[in-house]
Amino acid sequence: MQIIWTLGPCLVAQIRDYIKKELGQPMPPHSTVSTLVRSLETKGFVDHKAYGRTYEYFPKVKKEDYSKLRLNNLVSNYFDGSMKRLVSFIVKENDLSLKELTELMDRLEEE
Repeated sequence: MQIIWTLGPCLVAQIRDYIKKELGQPMPPHSTVSTLVRSLETKGFVDHKAYGRTYEYFPKVKKEDYSKLRLNNLVSNYFDGSMKRLVSFIVKENDLSLKELTELMDRLEEE
């Protein structure tokens, strides 16, 4: 999804090029990227326009909406649906100082 949001409407070939050139990763097979994008389409996250046998994919969901969905799934699957447990885990795992916690709380109150 990150790549499709970055590129906007794009072809599988453009996604493959991005992975190689921008991410410095080996170019994945066309079939692998195509399968992943079609899976995202099946889940309703992307859609396509057909130009003959070529498909141009584009995001159907905003990054923020997708992030909320993923976060809710994370909380449900790993923290028994408790946002408090997630925050507690983040604080403990990242050794946040009292100052950092206070700054975080202030920032949340501003929003």
